Amino acid sequence: MDLILWRHADAEDGGPGHPDNERKLTPKGRAGAREVAAWLSLRLPDRFIVLSSPAVRARETAMFLRPEPVIEPSLSTGTSPGAFLSATGWPDRKGTVVAVGHQPTLGEVAALILTGERFPWTIKKGAVWWFRIHPEKGEGPVLRAVVSPETVSSLP
Repeated sequence: MDLILWRHADAEDGGPGHPDNERKLTPKGRAGAREVAAWLSLRLPDRFIVLSSPAVRARETAMFLRPEPVIEPSLSTGTSPGAFLSATGWPDRKGTVVAVGHQPTLGEVAALILTGERFPWTIKKGAVWWFRIHPEKGEGPVLRAVVSPETVSSLP
């Protein structure tokens, strides 16, 4: 299984009159999501699934890769790393899953995958962390790539 954690791109500030789940991407966020989606598109297999938190900023991010992502409530803000991983099918699902979500859950999921412990790691806005595991072969998880909008915009 390949699991790609993708933190939503830069979004509007929240506050009064701006409910958290309704925050949209900023122009910077849209540009970053477009660049990361282009980078992913060159590397993803023909078949993959895109799961997204129901939050507008996550859905907008996901839509740069797949026009109709699967909305998964277990990827919402405040979800537990265990619920997040369960929703993605990690580690036993076949194929590739791109899961668009939020901090601090994504950082905790990355730490849990790599260390077996829940740590408050930070994943930057718009960044992807790409993991691969083959439990049927007795192989543990491997971190294949970490890419941010700044990284892909500087590539030739």
